[in-house]
Amino acid sequence: MNRAALFDVDGTLTDTNHLHVTAWWEALRQCGHRVPMHAIHRAIGLPGEDLLDHLLGEDRDHGDDDRLSGAHDTLYATYFDRLPALEAAADLLRTLAGAGWKVLLVTSAKDSELGALRRAIDADDAITDTATSDDVEEGKPAPDPVHHALELARVPPERAVFVGDTVWDMKAAVRAGVAGVGLLCGGIPRYDLEEAGAAAVYGDPADLLAALGDSPFSDVPAA
Repeated sequence: MNRAALFDVDGTLTDTNHLHVTAWWEALRQCGHRVPMHAIHRAIGLPGEDLLDHLLGEDRDHGDDDRLSGAHDTLYATYFDRLPALEAAADLLRTLAGAGWKVLLVTSAKDSELGALRRAIDADDAITDTATSDDVEEGKPAPDPVHHALELARVPPERAVFVGDTVWDMKAAVRAGVAGVGLLCGGIPRYDLEEAGAAAVYGDPADLLAALGDSPFSDVPAA
């Protein structure tokens, strides 16, 4: 039977959350919005429109949304040639793929960003497929991206583990019936990840790789 290892990307496999915070802060500033960086950090992981709803309210004037998203995308794209992968991210994906897991990326990143992120991780040989926010009607914390990834992998929820770094990741995993593993490298506290439903929490990909045999991955038998 197949097993699926589902991974968020920003903040989970790449050290990019604070680049997004800076890009969104500047985009918001350019449009006259004063939003503290700590609030933006907590919203990272949501799709763009949902992030703006979270920060500015759903009853705001949506007329600037395209300008805000465009400014963020332009600013973030200036880092595309130097996005940093987190330590052992590629090793973790290859280890799981070598053990027979289907490895899928489940991300709120737009398709335009995903190529740069995959180049940073440099483990395309281990990646089976990707599910982005462009593929579904609702992004995380809705379960839709996780459900889509399960369909791509052709596995039931109990045969999958989802690794992410935000409360949105953990809530999406819980709602999809998938075991969620939280990583602290995205900057969200352990307590928040556990409150959102994380079955286990590790420091970063290297920490998870070292503990793989005792992690929720070990609870899904090969057959």
